[in-house]
Amino acid sequence: MEPTSPITLAVVSGGLSLPSSTRLLADRLTEAASAELARSGREVRVLVHELRPLATPISHHLLSGFPSPSLGDALEQVSTADALIAVSPIFSASYSGLFKSFFDLLDPGALEGKPVLIGATGGTARHSLALEHALRPLFAYQRALVAPTAVFAASEDWGGTGDSRTDTLPRRIERAGAELAALTLAAPANPRRADGPTVTPSALGFH
Repeated sequence: MEPTSPITLAVVSGGLSLPSSTRLLADRLTEAASAELARSGREVRVLVHELRPLATPISHHLLSGFPSPSLGDALEQVSTADALIAVSPIFSASYSGLFKSFFDLLDPGALEGKPVLIGATGGTARHSLALEHALRPLFAYQRALVAPTAVFAASEDWGGTGDSRTDTLPRRIERAGAELAALTLAAPANPRRADGPTVTPSALGFH
């Protein structure tokens, strides 16, 4: 990647509720990765995509093969981004169907070699293994470069003190953000990257 070019960071949040703990975790991971990239002297563009408003366009695209303008823009921006943060709620020990359907619609090879940070949320820590047996294989299959640290946030993690094995949620977020930044800075330029005007970063927070 050219050392002077801005870094585009796409964020996909699969949260279904408003407000959403999934979006909250996505925002925290984005803040950590962006801060680490900024410390390297790089400009960062953040593009946040909530899947909840795209649920109907995703369904129509699966049936018709044609994306709506909003869905097409989201798929294009994820494909051309330099790095990706992807966070899903966990249902029945796996990612949500909406989350999976969105990534099913990407062109083959769209995530190949792309640095990806994965995260998930759930009611209890018992769902945390879904990161390793569901989300990580999904992105490995698409040949993405997945950061070593995946972050799961259970209800009790927000404001909790953690333990000797899991550490606190803020520390896990900080470590994961640093790993994604390092992978992104070391990665070659995305061949799918579209050159164009600067995109205003999406504001972090609940939508």
